[in-house]
Amino acid sequence: MDYFPLFCQLKGRACLLVGAGDVAERKARLLLDAGAALTVVALDFTDAFERWAESGQLQKIEGEFAASQLDDKWLVIAATDSDTLNMQVSEAAEARRIFCNLVDAPEQASFIMPSIIDRSPLMIAVSSGGNAPVLARLMRERLEATLPLHLGRLAELAGSLRQRVKQHYSDGMTRRRWWEKLFNHQRLAQSLANNDIPQSEAFIEQLFAQPIEEQGEVVLVGAGPGDASLLTLKALQQMQLADVVVYDRLVSDEVLNLVRRDAERIFVGKQAGNHCVPQEQINQILVEQAQRGKRVVRLKGGDPFIFGRGGEELEVLAEAGIGFSVVPGITAASGCSAYSGIPLTHRDHAQSLRLITGHAKKDSSLDWPCLAQGKQTLVFYMGLSQAGEIQHQLTHHGLAVDTPVALIENGTTPAQKVVTGELSQLSELATQVKSPSLIIVGGVVALREKLNWFSSAEANPQPLAL
Repeated sequence: MDYFPLFCQLKGRACLLVGAGDVAERKARLLLDAGAALTVVALDFTDAFERWAESGQLQKIEGEFAASQLDDKWLVIAATDSDTLNMQVSEAAEARRIFCNLVDAPEQASFIMPSIIDRSPLMIAVSSGGNAPVLARLMRERLEATLPLHLGRLAELAGSLRQRVKQHYSDGMTRRRWWEKLFNHQRLAQSLANNDIPQSEAFIEQLFAQPIEEQGEVVLVGAGPGDASLLTLKALQQMQLADVVVYDRLVSDEVLNLVRRDAERIFVGKQAGNHCVPQEQINQILVEQAQRGKRVVRLKGGDPFIFGRGGEELEVLAEAGIGFSVVPGITAASGCSAYSGIPLTHRDHAQSLRLITGHAKKDSSLDWPCLAQGKQTLVFYMGLSQAGEIQHQLTHHGLAVDTPVALIENGTTPAQKVVTGELSQLSELATQVKSPSLIIVGGVVALREKLNWFSSAEANPQPLAL
């Protein structure tokens, strides 16, 4: 360990900043945010320093640095454009055993300033020991993007509950499980994010009232169309928190690899004409796992509420009194069309978009006359086996036989395959692809030849994994 990580309490403590340029301005903001009693010494000051001094936020000393200015200081930062002066400050601080930071010279500093993620009172610091500050900044940005803004309020809430939890639960293991439930409670997190205090308090009372082992819940998570980089941040967070993951065949291996390693995985894959696990049994699995106190993630390809039977599963959970929440995902229509260079709407070709299931319940039928209207885009999910019927019904009800169509197999994945043609060829084109495939019908498909290069993998390279 090159540096000992330490969080300092500077509120009301005297600190010195030598220099008042742009770099020093950034350091001053951090010290002021920490509540330091800040003194700044410099020959010239930026406008920000002048404003801070006028408002009484810091004390200005206009002139040369003198070692005596370090008296009674807790720490000092040398942020001038003179290496010689910075070293003088460092040596004077060292002689007085005062921690000193030198900008752009970490090897000569007695402390370094990390990249900070501020979710006060939760603080996260990232440092490369001064070796690669840009890398530390990139890592901070990655972490910043994945951490919800409400974490600070959650930490404050936890602080206010510590004594009550200690009195309510006698042993440490039970307390630990209760805290895990609190921090992983998706609906509580949402209420905090919405600043809904009554709802937050209701969830807390519910946590105290129920036995720990009975507080399971289910989160329906949209896994997107295949490419793991299309997962939402919230989806990834839930996958990392899951005790149990129930998933189907539309969830790609790339996505599944991001699930918490020690989570139990239950495969309930379905394939057209071959339902290895009936829907009723899937519903029962979700209920039983939640009743055991597990945090269950129901991972569904695309979006749970777009032909994913998410609504049906939630109905069962609601009837069983199981808590649930939903994380939307990028649906196949959006992802597959974007990766194929096909805009779903376009002022010259389509003013409306219809998402259609290729196999509705047996006692229902589609409104084919309405679907056969022009100036719209039709996207058929799970319609590959019904391609001939789709072609017949649309042409029979007046849609032009030369209407462009596209079939997209394994959309957004490295194995993506796109076949295009006209509506009169749909049944024949369907023999050239395999399930899972999406069918797009409409004038927008004609734009693929012009736009496909811009949606190719070469034009959208993946970022370097850090």
